[in-house]
Amino acid sequence: MGLIAPGELDRQIRLLRQGEVDDAHGDAVSDFTPLWECWAKMRPGGGRERFSNGEKAASAVTVFTVWWAPEIEDLNPKDKLEYPVGGRRYDIVNVEELGRREGLTIAAAAATD
Repeated sequence: MGLIAPGELDRQIRLLRQGEVDDAHGDAVSDFTPLWECWAKMRPGGGRERFSNGEKAASAVTVFTVWWAPEIEDLNPKDKLEYPVGGRRYDIVNVEELGRREGLTIAAAAATD
């Protein structure tokens, strides 16, 4: 059995990459567009605290595990993750490969924009 059991992948997610799209007026604007849609395992990571503008700010990290695919082998913190249930968007914090191209773990924090 591999590192990822198929039954654990019970959440559908979208991975997004910044690109150009047309706005309502037909002008090209920069926005995040779908890169890949897949099934994932979702689990809480850890929390972290940092100082922002002299105030303490906390953020919780969520870890998503997905099967590896060539379309997402270059996934990185410039990309975003969207969990369509509830319309939550996440900033990708870190991406790590599992095994030899078996899967990826994606650490993400709720998007601030």
